[in-house]
Amino acid sequence: MNQFRHPRLSVKLGLVLLAIVAGALGIVYAAVVPRLEDRLVADRLDELERSAQPVKSQFQLANPLDYDAPADLIQGNLGARVIVLQRFGNTFRNVGDSNAIPSGDVEDDPVALAAFASSNLERGEVDRDGKRAEVAIPLNEETVVLLSASLRDTLASVELVERTLLISGLAALLIAWFAGSLAALRLTHRIRRLEAAAGRIAAGDFEHEIVDPVEDEVGELAAAFDRMRLRLAHLDRARREFIANASHELRTPLFSLGGFLELMADEDVDPAARKDFVEEMGSQVTRLTKLATDLLDLTRLDAGQLSVEQAEVDVAESARTVCEEFRPVAEAGEHGLSADVNGPALALADEQRVLQVARILVENATRHTPAGTSIVVSASDANGSVALSVTDDGPGVPEADREHLFERFYRAGGGQASGSGLGLAIAWELAGRMGGSIKLESRPGETVFTLLLPRAEGVFTSKRPGDEN
Repeated sequence: MNQFRHPRLSVKLGLVLLAIVAGALGIVYAAVVPRLEDRLVADRLDELERSAQPVKSQFQLANPLDYDAPADLIQGNLGARVIVLQRFGNTFRNVGDSNAIPSGDVEDDPVALAAFASSNLERGEVDRDGKRAEVAIPLNEETVVLLSASLRDTLASVELVERTLLISGLAALLIAWFAGSLAALRLTHRIRRLEAAAGRIAAGDFEHEIVDPVEDEVGELAAAFDRMRLRLAHLDRARREFIANASHELRTPLFSLGGFLELMADEDVDPAARKDFVEEMGSQVTRLTKLATDLLDLTRLDAGQLSVEQAEVDVAESARTVCEEFRPVAEAGEHGLSADVNGPALALADEQRVLQVARILVENATRHTPAGTSIVVSASDANGSVALSVTDDGPGVPEADREHLFERFYRAGGGQASGSGLGLAIAWELAGRMGGSIKLESRPGETVFTLLLPRAEGVFTSKRPGDEN
């Protein structure tokens, strides 16, 4: 059974354009034709009315027994039938007529009757033998001269305009339908190209560029699609890299744990070696736990489920705490780690998240700098914000890596270990959730990661010597 298919967009657009043009033509027709007819009829009535006084004067001088002669003369000048009606009791008779054969068809003429009733000039349009413009001129209480002009020629002009409008309107409708269909087909062709591009992207093909040559809304949509393609391509590459990196990160400690378990199953292992095995297994478990925690934090950030408090936090104290936590790690890697703080530095943030970001920045410095590098954690006031900075005198961050350093799954080259590529991305997200940001300044011999946080209002924050106002 065939399913009902909705009309195509080209048909819909063509119909809409057709309806708009038809509506516009209908409005023009309604506004022009009746007004034109009324204006032409009014002009003919005005012409007859302007002749009223001369006509009255001629009939007042004429022989009452021979009204036909002046009637014939006036008809020749005005091009209108001239009739003289007289009242005889309750009836009205035609006593003078410019027609060769007088007729009684005008004895109940409404315009003439109105003039008899009012004793004033009356005018109007009647339908007798076709439409006619009439002016009734009272000569006295018993006599009225009726000027009756056919409107056939006048209405013929209106009909000509009406036919011209209808023919032109029909032509305009056909042209509008044709032009609208062509424009709609072109538009739908461009939209189908975008649809095909979206299908390729959905199928995982990110190689083909999406370009529309016309700079309009559809062109802007195509450009947005292409930006989306590039972003999805980047995310797809990052996803593949992350799967490879995560697999490696998971496989290494798992294989290590498996090997140590096999060794510990040997009853001949001496207690000292067994102790070393347990310590190494503990470090591998810590490594796995950190990777799982990073993934969980990232998932919670995406889902909006990671809570961030807003309270007064002493960033200087956070700097000291992190230095104490990482001192054993720094010594094991032959790094010099110290805190440079001078009094409290109070920010409006989440204390646990500040510590988390600080740990990520310090760990990043210990991972990616060679042995012998000095690392300094400082807290200060920085132009109205509170800054927690992690500075090292290592080789610096390569220029090619700086743009992508805070992206998820990105692993910069070099250093002693690259990690999972999640730490700095999490730090960036957490800083933004706290209303702050992270800034990187790097050159050979000095690299500074700075966490900027809103300062707690009305609270003095310390400044290191040499800081600018």
